Amino acid sequence: MNADFVLLNASIATMDATGTQPEALAAIGGRIVAIGSSDAMRDHVGPGTRVLDAEGRRVIPGIVDSHAHPDSYAVRLRTWTLLSPDRVKTRDDVLAIIRQVCTALPPGRWGAFYRLNERACGGYPTLDELDAASAGHPIFILRTDGHLGLANRAAFAACGVAADEPDPPFGAFDRDPATGAFTGLVRETAAHVFLSAVHGADSEADIADGMEMVQDECLRHGITSVANSLTPAKAIRAYQRMLHDGRWRMRMGIIASGRDEPLIPHLIGAGIQSGFGDEWLRLIGVEWCPDCSTSGRTAAYWDPYIGAAVPGEPVPNTGMLLYDREDLTERATAAHKAGLQVMIEGVGDRGIDFALDVMEAALAAHPVSDHRMRVEHCCYVTPPILARLKRGGFVDSSATGFMDELGEAYVANRGQVALRHMWPHRSLIAAGIPAPGHSDFAVCRVNPFTALGAMVTRRSQTGADLDGSEAVTPIQALAAYTTLGAWAQREESEKGSLEPGKLADLAVLDTDILTCDPTAIRDTRVVATVVGGVLRHGG
Repeated sequence: MNADFVLLNASIATMDATGTQPEALAAIGGRIVAIGSSDAMRDHVGPGTRVLDAEGRRVIPGIVDSHAHPDSYAVRLRTWTLLSPDRVKTRDDVLAIIRQVCTALPPGRWGAFYRLNERACGGYPTLDELDAASAGHPIFILRTDGHLGLANRAAFAACGVAADEPDPPFGAFDRDPATGAFTGLVRETAAHVFLSAVHGADSEADIADGMEMVQDECLRHGITSVANSLTPAKAIRAYQRMLHDGRWRMRMGIIASGRDEPLIPHLIGAGIQSGFGDEWLRLIGVEWCPDCSTSGRTAAYWDPYIGAAVPGEPVPNTGMLLYDREDLTERATAAHKAGLQVMIEGVGDRGIDFALDVMEAALAAHPVSDHRMRVEHCCYVTPPILARLKRGGFVDSSATGFMDELGEAYVANRGQVALRHMWPHRSLIAAGIPAPGHSDFAVCRVNPFTALGAMVTRRSQTGADLDGSEAVTPIQALAAYTTLGAWAQREESEKGSLEPGKLADLAVLDTDILTCDPTAIRDTRVVATVVGGVLRHGG
């Protein structure tokens, strides 16, 4: 039979067990059937074969981003305004964009903004500044970490938050320590008051339409598979409609959200287990988020944060946890017993210990040898935590995207010494602990190559020193975004490496990330992206 797709003249990093680097491959029905020399693969070319000539470039398996938020990113791309450091350099820039957007809004409409990094633009705007810029509209600005936000007085009024409103459980409305008045900064569950108001009008169609743009961006960066962290029911319905309508051009894994009550109990009641679905849309597992943000100074650590506290921040500050341990243990144990892969976020060492307490209790109640339970983000892995991960067979689902974009804030908030144990991939590899990497977009950018570069150079985009003793090789960094990403989703038989029988998902790069100067990795561009033997970008 002639192949549907043939790749020629490539330098292929197959990421298989033997580390072979052939020149070409052939695929039929979206799966690889042969791999070898270009001359051998030309024998598979027929009249209807799609041929891609890589012209000697490096080819890698399609990137597997094992933890991101494409559903919320989809809506934000359509209706929110980006305030990332490449768009705003000063507080005046932030206020000017708010003023421009709000002046054009119809009466009563919210202004919504995202990815503000106050460290890169001179600090948070004041409540008075927000009011002056917002032209009377309620506005909400989500900090880049997704755990904190800024609201103006009109937003507090629109959400019915009175001046004497008590803090919600597991959250805080920050107040001026001298006057007791709101500063506008809101933390964790307090931020969700405003997020719920803004997202309340989102429809399944909004998510689906925005996902067209998200897919374009992912494919432009060589990502062929992404797992949607904390997926709500509304997004699950939107994704199923997209699949039915033939609108998928990449692969999606669903990690059902513990925030969306009663989604996980409904999955348990329906008998739906991890792995349900197909190669395009599949339920990966379930997730809860009890830990928070280091760059936003809310993640739970045993030792207090260092550096200047934001007005209204508790002093000393060791962060906060968002669940009661007994409650979360009951939830996670029920899901685990029902055949759902459990994932719990832990960022600081206290947060990771909390996640491990819960997962260890679930395993004690229902032992499973190959459970692949994941600590999501899993940033501050001290030696005792590393030992717990190894002992329990847990996955360190590492937020490598934080390294490049938020590394400077980690140094400022935790101190240079702490970086020895932040995202310690060399130590994790030495201990045999699986540690896939992820972007957590839209918290960070979609592009995986900036994170891959930071894993190798241990430098952030601002040049912050992330401690070179934990630097890894380029091939080890790539494994975190290919083979390990697939394994952490129980999809290693289908993706993560380029071998006969596996999906023909791959990316052609303009830079050989395995041999180039490590500082050049972050600037890598994708020449072509192929999903199931179909060219989806470039070429």
